[in-house]
This record gives sequence, C-alpha cells and structure tokens, in this order.
Amino acid sequence: MKRFLALLATCATVLGLTALVSPQAVAATGCRVDYTVTSQWQGGFQAAVKITNLGDPLTGWTLGFTLPDAGQKVVQGWNATWSSSGPTVTAVGVDWNRTLATGASTDVGFVGSFTGANPKPTAFALNGVACTGSVGGEEPPPDPGTGTPVSVNGQLHVCGVNLCNQYNRPIQLRGMSTHGIQWFSKCYNSASLDALAEDWKSDLLRVAMYVQEQGYETDPAGFTDRVNSLVDMAEARGMYAVIDFHTLTPGDPNYNLARAKTFFASVAARNAAKKNVIYEIANEPNGVSWSAVKNYAEQVIPVIRAADPDAVVIVGTRGWSSLGVSDGSNESEIVNNPVNATNIMYAFHFYAASHKDTYRTAVSRAASQLPLFVSEFGTVSATGGGAVDRTSSIAWLDLLDRLKISYANWTYSDADEGSAAFKPGTCNGGDYRSSGVLTESGALVKSRISTADSFPTG
Repeated sequence: MKRFLALLATCATVLGLTALVSPQAVAATGCRVDYTVTSQWQGGFQAAVKITNLGDPLTGWTLGFTLPDAGQKVVQGWNATWSSSGPTVTAVGVDWNRTLATGASTDVGFVGSFTGANPKPTAFALNGVACTGSVGGEEPPPDPGTGTPVSVNGQLHVCGVNLCNQYNRPIQLRGMSTHGIQWFSKCYNSASLDALAEDWKSDLLRVAMYVQEQGYETDPAGFTDRVNSLVDMAEARGMYAVIDFHTLTPGDPNYNLARAKTFFASVAARNAAKKNVIYEIANEPNGVSWSAVKNYAEQVIPVIRAADPDAVVIVGTRGWSSLGVSDGSNESEIVNNPVNATNIMYAFHFYAASHKDTYRTAVSRAASQLPLFVSEFGTVSATGGGAVDRTSSIAWLDLLDRLKISYANWTYSDADEGSAAFKPGTCNGGDYRSSGVLTESGALVKSRISTADSFPTG
C-alpha cells in the first residue's frame, strides 16, 4: 500500500526572473516539440511540452517560445528552470535532464493563466534553432505497435536496465493497481475491467493480494483462485497482470517465506503458458536489512522459475520499496549486492505529496544501473490520503516517462481515501466510465495513462 519515497519538484519557479542560458549548450541541429493543453479552467490551464532532440547529442539545452496572447502568462513550471520576459518564455534543462542524446526526449510543463483566448505558443526553438519536426523538415514516421499491449509486446523480459518486449525493444507499461482484493472485490468485474482496458487504455492491472490483514493466510485456496481469475480477465482484455504478494506487516518477507513458496509454486504452474504475467514477490519490505530481502528473493525466485522460466519477477526493496532511501540508505547496497537471478527488476514505490527531491534523485541515479519498476505510486501522501499533490505527481510521471520506467497507480478502487481513482460508492453501481465517478487523483492518472502508447516493433 502507500509508503515512503519521493520525488523532485525540480521546478516550479515563479516567473519574472531573467532568462538563464545553459552553460554547456551547443547548437541543436533538429528538434520537435509536442505541445498539449492537458487541462483548462476559468482563466488558467496546464500544458505539457515534450522536447525531442533529432540532431546531434546535447550536453545542455534551452527551449524558447513565444506566448501568442498578451493575456497569457506562465505562472509555474516543472522539470526545467523557467523564466520569462514579456511574451518570450525560456525553459533551461536541469541536472537530471540536461543531456539529450540523438532521438531522446524530455517532458517539461507549466501552469499558465490567460484572459480571452488560449492559443498555442509559437516559434519553439531549441538552443536557438527552430523546431520544425525533423532534421530534414519532415516529421519522422511514428513507430507504434497496434493492438492490445500483450498482442503487440508479447512475452516481456529484462534487457540491461529496461523492460523489453518480444522485439527486444525497451518499453514502458502504465496501469493501475487494485486495492486489497479482500476488501474491494466488488470493484473488479467485467464492467470495471472493460473500462480500464478500453477507456483508460491501461497496459496492466496489478493484483494486490494481501497476505495478512484478512488476506491470503485466511483462505489460501480462495485467494489463489481469485488472483488467477483476475489474471484471466486481464489477459482477455490484452493487459499484463502483476501478481502482487502484498506483504506489509510484518515487514520482513521471510516471515511469509513458506506461504510465498506455496503460493508462487501454484500460480506459476497454472499461468506458465501465459505471456501477460509478471510476479511481484514482496510488496514493501520494511524494518529489515537488504541482505534479508535478498535472501528471501533468492529462495522464492527458483520456485517460480521451476514452473515459469521466462516471466519477469519484481523484487521489493528495503524501506517500503524505496531502494533503501527511507531507511537512510540508497541504491548502492543493491548495486553492490544484487539478487543472484536473471530477468528481474527492483521495485520502487512513491507517494507524491510525501516523497520528493531525495527520492527522485535516487531514482534518476539508480535507473542507469538497475532495472526499476514502480509497481505502486500515489498522487497523495504516504498514508494514501490527503490532497493530491498535482505538481509533484506530474513531475514524477514525467521522470518515469523519460526513463521508460513502468508504473501502476494505487488504486483502482472506490476507497474513501485520496489515492482512490473512484468516488466512494462507485463500485456499488455499474458506471466506471463517466468523468463524474472519478476523483481528482483518478482524473489526473487517467489523463496520463489513456494517452496513446508507442510500443516499438522493429
């Protein structure tokens, strides 16, 4: 469930400052800018700006553009250092996204105000060179796969630090996590999963099976059957299914080692022929050393491999799956003492209102050394409640998109808490599609997940 990590704000400078120039910037030889108004309200709006470098590698960048209406102003921005002078706006790359290889993209954004119309800005330029779409002046052809996530990507595997598809190309999966299926089983039916696959365009469903808290230990056979049923429902809709052995209290996963071996032996044997299954073997280890978590993983993974040798396995990390950051450590303990297994990824969890600069810096640093999977995150505080931190959530998601780190949001449920996607009582009815049933968190996350995937197939 919700826990301890963080993100960066990297951002949000109030404008009126003088324009900054990146000290290492060199001329760009080709670029593309995708500008999207992601939400709008009376007198204000939020915009996402995706910058793609189509020319030579850059070791620093400055994006400039012109606001077309005198009533338009940038109020606050993220993922760059923002400044303005009259209608001219400048965004300068920050430490973690300053370098852009050929073909690489970074996502920035801002909140603006306006009076009258709200037209698109003009004259985007990267390091002084107009962004026309490509080096040669023609938009490069898109390379998205068509069909469902599973039909396009097939059996997944880990290649380097990436999650890769059947074409050996890095991909990112975006989706939702259930709440505890012992409490919110009514939320997971044909209608709700149709909405998740068709309206949300979710790539995955994480099935959170608590072990304690009225979960698996009370009825192993019943909970195993329920997990398998949800795996089948996800498969029928072309979504991946993350089978989450949701350990939380006690925090040492070795407490549930025997149960884990029994459960994973069963579900791995039953689902071995499926291409849509990912195994998450311990949700949020806490109050325990990395060596203890590693020992647990090295006993459970062989059980899965005996039945299902090809599936990706996600290993929880110390400090509520914070790479140890919440315990005052960092990813180096994993880098220096990795789990002795192949085709694995390491879990990272964050709650945007609680987890900021230190955590996000750790993810940015760790992503170049470890295959990471954000198997749970929330837009609110680490309790799962409170107000949505919109700026922090967007900055996190932009970072995950840039690094191609897959994620699942907590939660696709109508729990009476800020992290839930649906308003309380929604699961008592049959409407999972209208905007009126979404919470603020649900609306924000749906707007991110439902944008088109671009799965490479060549």
